[in-house]
Amino acid sequence: MTNTTGARRQAAGGGVHALLGAAAIAMLAPTIAAAQLGAYNPPPGPRGTYIISNARIVTVSGATIEQGTVLIGPDGKIRAVGRDIALPSGARTIDATGLTVYPGMMDAGTTLGLSEIGQGANATVDVAEVGSFNPNAQAFYGMNPHSAHVGVTRVVGITHVVTRPTGGMISGQAALINLAGSTAPEMAVIPRLAMVIDLPSSGFAGRGFARFLAQQQGNSADAQRTRALQLDSIRTILRDAEAYGKAIDAYAKDGSLPRPDRDVVLASLVPAVRGEMPVIFPADRAADIRAAVDFAREMKLKPIILGGRDAWQIAGFLKERDVPVIITSTMDLPSREDDPYDVNYSSAAKLAQAGVRFAIASGEGGAEARNLPYVAGMAAAFGLPKDVALRAVTLYPAQIFGVADRFGTIEVGKTANLVITDGDLLEARTNTRYLFIDGRPVPLDSKHTEMYELFKDRP
Repeated sequence: MTNTTGARRQAAGGGVHALLGAAAIAMLAPTIAAAQLGAYNPPPGPRGTYIISNARIVTVSGATIEQGTVLIGPDGKIRAVGRDIALPSGARTIDATGLTVYPGMMDAGTTLGLSEIGQGANATVDVAEVGSFNPNAQAFYGMNPHSAHVGVTRVVGITHVVTRPTGGMISGQAALINLAGSTAPEMAVIPRLAMVIDLPSSGFAGRGFARFLAQQQGNSADAQRTRALQLDSIRTILRDAEAYGKAIDAYAKDGSLPRPDRDVVLASLVPAVRGEMPVIFPADRAADIRAAVDFAREMKLKPIILGGRDAWQIAGFLKERDVPVIITSTMDLPSREDDPYDVNYSSAAKLAQAGVRFAIASGEGGAEARNLPYVAGMAAAFGLPKDVALRAVTLYPAQIFGVADRFGTIEVGKTANLVITDGDLLEARTNTRYLFIDGRPVPLDSKHTEMYELFKDRP
């Protein structure tokens, strides 16, 4: 069993059940029947009024409160934060002495819940549709709430993620989901969050002799012609969607006009071409990032760069055009022979110094999304200030996707997605002691703890 989160979880069933106290245990402990059915994600407890007292509170939006209280209301939102606040009677109370409260982390670049076993079991993979243009494909409908990846991801403090489809040139629509719930609708925060458009690469991405050989064989011109045709086809469908939207609006105002035929493909693109929905452009090379930004400007789209391995090389360009970057390559090996070993470790720090809006994502499809806090910790170890690294996995992704009014900080009125730890959230040795998602207490059991209990006494 992989034990990446073992240190964080303590991987001990006894330690898990000591987390919430005797009363909460009875409410939250997973049933044997659920485990037998293959559900590794115990359902969250009910909403209610919860008091987290005597805690160190890292609000992210303001000063850290060294010993304060967080009040969670029955609507799942934060009611009060501070040192001396009025507390209602009859609330469930957690004494968090010696513990720290953080806002839940957000992984903004994953396919979590869409793929269970990436290789060898195709029936468990639902990340892509066939064909080149699938704007009507929604990650929300492919989400598996019972994926084992959900449980092992949330117990490190990742409470909500952006999960996206892949494949083709227009892959479909990403969704923002909470990592708690028994059904996809129960987990969904924004089912149609962003469109994903994967533009063809602007050149050879190979290395060394392979790249030289391809160029010598004359494939460059052919590749550029193919790319131009593909870009033209994307432009055509986007312009068709714009015209379709205008026709729908005209018919809504004047019913005497011919009623446009229903087209789910074009209808799905209308919010994107109108600038009402951001567009995620996966791109790593500097040339591809530039091409995506220029294409978005030409088509009047709201771009978000996903990947951004070489974004630091064109930081001024991105800053000038106010294009945000979701970095997924922090832990990658250098892509060029002459790159320093820490070129990717330090890329977030370089973007921050240049004033580029950015967030840090795990860059993993699902199984390794749980490494997000350690990815941010690595960026902090290579020049990114620790407080900025924390914001890069909490507030910054929420701002990029326009949900900072609900997530990213501990403030009154925001959704109570909270993680309570015994140490620094970005440290591998830290253990999560309590977890709240949408104001509901979440058990810390997962497939990892179940496997530990199963094999811990094995000779």
